[in-house]
Amino acid sequence: MVPEGPRVRLNVPLLDRDEAEAVERVLESGFLTQGPRAAEFESLVASQVGTSHAFAVSSATTGLHLTLDALGVRAGDEVVIPDFSFPATANAVVQLGAVPVFVDIDIETFNMDPALVEAAVTERTKAIMPVHAFGLTADMEPINAIADRLGLPVLEDAACALTATYHGRQAGSLATAGVFSFHPRKIITTGEGGMITTNDGALADRLRVLRTHGAVRGELYMDFIDAGYNYRLSDVHAAIGIAQMGKLHTIFEARQRLAAELGSLLADVASVRAPIVPDGYTHSFQSYVVLLDDDIDRDRVIVEMKRRDIETTLGTYSMHLQPYFRGRFSIDDEALPHATRAHRQALTLPLYPQLRTADLELIVERLVEAIAASGARSS
Repeated sequence: MVPEGPRVRLNVPLLDRDEAEAVERVLESGFLTQGPRAAEFESLVASQVGTSHAFAVSSATTGLHLTLDALGVRAGDEVVIPDFSFPATANAVVQLGAVPVFVDIDIETFNMDPALVEAAVTERTKAIMPVHAFGLTADMEPINAIADRLGLPVLEDAACALTATYHGRQAGSLATAGVFSFHPRKIITTGEGGMITTNDGALADRLRVLRTHGAVRGELYMDFIDAGYNYRLSDVHAAIGIAQMGKLHTIFEARQRLAAELGSLLADVASVRAPIVPDGYTHSFQSYVVLLDDDIDRDRVIVEMKRRDIETTLGTYSMHLQPYFRGRFSIDDEALPHATRAHRQALTLPLYPQLRTADLELIVERLVEAIAASGARSS
């Protein structure tokens, strides 16, 4: 059943009795915390991504924080990140007492511009953390080459990118480690939850300890060898994830088909640029984000779409424009023009498997009306 709200929601998870029955079985078992269902979910995601290790965590944000800690990021260190991302990317850095160094994006892909990465690295840099914006992987080859030359780990913020590929390889397997999100707006959901993936055995050992209070389980009880966290995912959430993984191919195929249809419908709409997918990439289309011409008042378009019963939102945030980051860190606005533009002009349209062609036609029809009604941006 689709929840009440706008005629066309921004996203609706694909859920049915499979998820409900999976949760019921966990409740009947009496084993509710991290256990056999979490382990099964980890195995399924590791197999999908193509890594030897996967660790279920309570959210992608805790996954990023945990992995940065395990990589040795400490107070005063720097982590290079794109400026255009949900603030959780930077929050995970700040929560360790480290400093996020914001890099501008390629406006064509919304991803970190590899040409700007090396100039952002200093002697204090301890990691590079590209984001796979909206489900399109960052250009990982040049980023990894810089990191390898400088001896730095690379952590993929792959929150949106389950099923995305880069030259035949899955997101989450493209660097030192990757982190996925299972928030309800993502490709699959556990309600709240995340997953860390890696092929690095030493890092995996560290993650395993830190995730569960810094503990190593002995024959009779646990020894606490570090000050860790409680970042585990419960079997209740993992059971939902297992059921969702059974739908992953269906969800992926539907998003690909609908994204292609929506792109065709938008091809002749003036002032709207559909998502760009470079050769060799597969976009997961977790979000379908268009870029409006600069003379269009994007915020007014969102309001006008809401009046027309279509839910939309901004793409994501230029973090240097947010009050916390702007107030705390010295940021050169002139170095981040593309992220600033994307913050102001990117628009997320509805896209999820339950939509029909008629819904897509309605979205585009209403978008054209909303652009006409919104008028030019105020100077």
